[in-house]
Amino acid sequence: MSNLQSIKQRFEIIGNDVHLNRALEKAIQVAATDISVLVTGESGVGKESIPKIIHALSHRKHNKYIAVNCGAIPEGTIDSELFGHEKGAFTGATQTRSGYFEEADGGTIFLDEVGELPLTTQVRLLRVLENGEFLKVGSSNVQKTDVRIVAATNQNMQEAIRDGKFREDLYYRLSTVEIHLPPLRDREEDIHLLFRKFASDFAQKYQMPTIRLDEAAQDLLIHYRWPGNIRQLRNVAEQISVLEKERNITASDLKAYLPSNAVSANLPAVVPEGRKQGDFSNEREILYKVLFDMKSDLNDLKKLTLELLKHDNSQQVQEENEQLIQKIYGQNGDESEEKSAIAVLPPARTELEITSPAASRPGGDKYHFAEEIEEEETLSLQQKEIELIAKSLERNRGKRKAAAAELGISERTLYRKIKQYDL
Repeated sequence: MSNLQSIKQRFEIIGNDVHLNRALEKAIQVAATDISVLVTGESGVGKESIPKIIHALSHRKHNKYIAVNCGAIPEGTIDSELFGHEKGAFTGATQTRSGYFEEADGGTIFLDEVGELPLTTQVRLLRVLENGEFLKVGSSNVQKTDVRIVAATNQNMQEAIRDGKFREDLYYRLSTVEIHLPPLRDREEDIHLLFRKFASDFAQKYQMPTIRLDEAAQDLLIHYRWPGNIRQLRNVAEQISVLEKERNITASDLKAYLPSNAVSANLPAVVPEGRKQGDFSNEREILYKVLFDMKSDLNDLKKLTLELLKHDNSQQVQEENEQLIQKIYGQNGDESEEKSAIAVLPPARTELEITSPAASRPGGDKYHFAEEIEEEETLSLQQKEIELIAKSLERNRGKRKAAAAELGISERTLYRKIKQYDL
């Protein structure tokens, strides 16, 4: 345990969660070997610390350690970055260049976001893992390298394999030992410790008194979901340290810095019967489906109201209205809620009524309508995506990496979206 504590101090790791301790113990145990390691966990949990620990405790510690963000390198140049290229191999290749695997010979290479690698690059990487051989782009000369590979991903690799996005043989070569880091929300006892550490660091950095949370604020801090994990916690601590004049922070002060859609604890998602939770690619797909269903229900209500006003067939329309309410609120809903929801039928005169002289004539029609023009409301998925990306970039002050983590996508995907939508 003393060895574990010294590692935490050396690499500034805060916390005593049992799952965190187990992950660190595994890293210490495998460091002395050359076994390939796959670090898994959500974005922002601190996966980059594990390869540093492994390298520092290995016999390769005096050689190079190179960290590569696979998701941030464009697909067209990633082979050149990893394996190098020969002069004239492609347009712009004015001289021969060594890749990361050549530069890290004898040391350790950390492949972050390895799940983002293109399939062609995965084939090259598999060859390196199997026999230490690689080819530079544009070369036919086989070169050898002796590197320790530690990879990390925030993706569900089994799903990626099933979808044909990641090679199964490469996954098993990378994950000889798999180390999983728990999300921050599962480390409740560590959350306040981390916040205090960040608050102290920023107080020294900006030369101001340290912020402190009252009891209610501490409770909110602990029960918040922290979708961005440690990275988000650090960002919130810095914002509060800089922006708040008062050094004693209340729950309402803290809440202003937490996105409202994640303040509550884990809540169940409504999934249609017969459909598995994993069938949705992400939470946004569920949100869009709910919005479309709401739009359809509102259109049905409008049609019923117009039908009543036109034909005054109140009994038929009332029956259809009650059926629609049951559809929306469910058969088992509270009867009082259902009745209050049916408010429903418009009074004798509504904003839909068009006043005309004929309306007051004896025997005249009760209502006269201009030609009905039904405008279909549009709900563009693309527009919603643009708004989400723009808001996230604004909230994270243009930092693409933080925005990508908040949106749950890779930085490379975010970069492509920014270019696509000209943001």
